[in-house]
Amino acid sequence: MKTLPLGPLYYEFSRHNEARLRIRSGDTVRVESEDAFSGQIRTDDDRRDKTKRPYGNPLTGPIFIEEAQPGDTLAVHIRAIDPAIGQCATRTSDPKQLAQWLGDDCPHGTHVCPIRDGKVFWSDSIALPYEPMLGCIGTAPDTGVPTTGPAGPYGGNMDIIETAPGNTVYLPVFVTGGYLYLGDAHAAMGHGELSASGLEMAAQTTISVDVLKGHTIPAPRIESPQEIMTIATGNPLERSVAQAYAWLILWMEAEYGWNRWRAYDLLTHAGKLSIGYFDIGTVAAKISKDLLNDA
Repeated sequence: MKTLPLGPLYYEFSRHNEARLRIRSGDTVRVESEDAFSGQIRTDDDRRDKTKRPYGNPLTGPIFIEEAQPGDTLAVHIRAIDPAIGQCATRTSDPKQLAQWLGDDCPHGTHVCPIRDGKVFWSDSIALPYEPMLGCIGTAPDTGVPTTGPAGPYGGNMDIIETAPGNTVYLPVFVTGGYLYLGDAHAAMGHGELSASGLEMAAQTTISVDVLKGHTIPAPRIESPQEIMTIATGNPLERSVAQAYAWLILWMEAEYGWNRWRAYDLLTHAGKLSIGYFDIGTVAAKISKDLLNDA
């Protein structure tokens, strides 16, 4: 297994950065990443200082995959996400859209939580399950250089909780080598990432990467042992819901033999949604694999 240690913190999914690691299809890599606050919050007394680190969600990478060419797909199998320092942090500083009802006098709310024994100790009396996921993962587009704020066809700041150990993230390849980045690990997160912060943690993520030659997809997909799902992003959220479901229908048609209108009918009754950061309108539409055999 190869290791990619923490190095320069990147805040863009860029094809212009020099590859920090070169791998081949099938290789396994352990990747170290910093938390979404760029390591600025380690105690309850710390504050996010944007004059020193103005951007959030730093990435580790890029990883160059030798066989990857434009039009291919990367299958990124997430094997494990482990806390690097045994804790995570969150903050509540800006209620944004909630201010209409709650007001805007929200305290800074820095909150550091220990992680041990498979739990996140949010307080002395509340322990949440340790359910790690990657907020950011993606490849480099062939035009433009998106930041780690939004999400898009390349992946990005999706904040989908199913980007988790045991699942496979499928990402389009736009440039030779793919230029894979990841970061923004969370120890846990609720649907919608209400305060724009999950339980952010520095992490060690173990992945293996396969190149699916000549297999082209329009946007990220995730496959778990139980479900397949497609991801869309953008506002209004209802358009992202429609687009994600449409892409799921086309996936069912192309690879599982479904008539698209029969799939449309089934998803009306059995489809489910997973919501990433609500403010940027990211959503995953999903269906149980148990239902896919009866095309």
